[in-house]
Amino acid sequence: MTYLENLNNAASTIKAQDGWNGIDAESVARMRLQNRFHTGLDIAKYTAKIMREDMAAYDADPANYTQSLGCWHGFIGQQKMIAIKKHFGETKGRYLYLSGWMVAALRSEFGPLPDQSMHEKTSVPALIEELYTFLKQADARELGGLFRDLDAARDAGDQVAEKQILNKIDNFQTHVVPIIADIDAGFGNAEATYLLAKKMIEAGACALQIENQVSDEKQCGHQDGKVTVPHEDFLAKIRACRYAFLELGVDDGVIVARTDSLGAGLTKQIAFSAKEGDLGDQYNAFLDCEEVAANEINNGDVVITRDGKLMRPKRLRSNLFQFKKGTGEDRCVLDCITSLQHGADLLWIETEKPHVEQIAGMVDRIREVIPNAKLVYNNSPSFNWTLNFRQQVFDAWEKDGKDVSAYNRDKLMSVDYDDTELALEADKRIQSFQRDGSKRAGIFHHLITLPTYHTAALSTDNLAKRYFGEEAMLGYVKNVQREEIRQGVACVKHQNMAGSDIGDDHKEYFAGEAALKAGGKDNTMNQFAAAS
Repeated sequence: MTYLENLNNAASTIKAQDGWNGIDAESVARMRLQNRFHTGLDIAKYTAKIMREDMAAYDADPANYTQSLGCWHGFIGQQKMIAIKKHFGETKGRYLYLSGWMVAALRSEFGPLPDQSMHEKTSVPALIEELYTFLKQADARELGGLFRDLDAARDAGDQVAEKQILNKIDNFQTHVVPIIADIDAGFGNAEATYLLAKKMIEAGACALQIENQVSDEKQCGHQDGKVTVPHEDFLAKIRACRYAFLELGVDDGVIVARTDSLGAGLTKQIAFSAKEGDLGDQYNAFLDCEEVAANEINNGDVVITRDGKLMRPKRLRSNLFQFKKGTGEDRCVLDCITSLQHGADLLWIETEKPHVEQIAGMVDRIREVIPNAKLVYNNSPSFNWTLNFRQQVFDAWEKDGKDVSAYNRDKLMSVDYDDTELALEADKRIQSFQRDGSKRAGIFHHLITLPTYHTAALSTDNLAKRYFGEEAMLGYVKNVQREEIRQGVACVKHQNMAGSDIGDDHKEYFAGEAALKAGGKDNTMNQFAAAS
């Protein structure tokens, strides 16, 4: 409903009641508009529709790729979306990413933990709810400012301005956007995955990202020691997520199937196989085995048959089985195809470097079976982007016969190379990586998993260096507050950002002229009026 329709609707409701003295229809209309989403399921249904529309737009033109940044706190997510609206005027194609790594490192009651699913599983839906609480508050804050502008236009008798502001209110774009939420490896069996998936969806998640590692051996995708599970185990968890979406009425919820097979050389179990060539048999075909005779089988050995031969898979003392070297890409392709054939919507291939052609090579093979296969890709801070792309340029130039004798390939990270032709070319490739990857390698969504972890550390380091050094208070004023004011960062008025003006509005609604409001002439935030 429009602002005036909301107003009339509230007025009719109030008029039909006896004894509702002092309840103002316009105040009700404003509160309703400031609280558009009543539950997390409302958000999940709304944002799932957005993602599906964006996926269709990408299928029509890969220039329509989407992006997100990982956020570890509601305030961080809120400031990100406020900044996006300020700089670009709309939120289209920009999401939030919820990283299990950052939940483990920053939000666990155990303290900082590695990315091994040791943190409380309930902390994940709690963060989803927190993120949306802050995004909804951003809506309420911005709309509150428009309501103040509306009152001022009316007081001034400016009907043109009043109409313009009403149009802004009626066409207001919410800060609420899709969240792609990391459910790790499901935190247990398929039932545990289903139960957690429900909590995450109820908190507002329209997209769940799940990986094919063993849940009790889970590792960060950029560390060693990753252990994958047979396809049927993983597919059961994908189905568990789909059932959770369907049970809760989010029929177009999105499942992102992540494969860590490219860097995982181990499996915890041999897959069940009923007949030659089935999915279990295909998985077992990647095992590193040696042929044995019946009399060579030792106590406790596990053996399988392959092409009529008796084979002994190589088993480590950890009781894990080893894959044949060089099979990672083939396993990735099979993981992706089977996931899309059993309920997943998007793929995530965890790679060891950001290389468009490497990713494209796998996607080309997947698309031979599933033509519209699409990826979510981790533009990971675990990659040394500068070194990777400088080496890519070095290798390309060397292959083309260009003289690279002025460069030491192993030391290309050095600041000494920053202004060279090679470094400038590498930066161009980094800048176009997302566009190139979406066009060539089927990447629908680009995300950075941990950016706000690093920006928080970097900005705090710089502030500490200056404030506790010779600059003292100037270190804060010059490099933080002055920049907030000059760049129009809304958070410079931190009382307003924390909801003080919203609270004042409510006090006036509830108590009328008796309201004791915080935003009077003695509020020091008035010093920042010129910064608005």
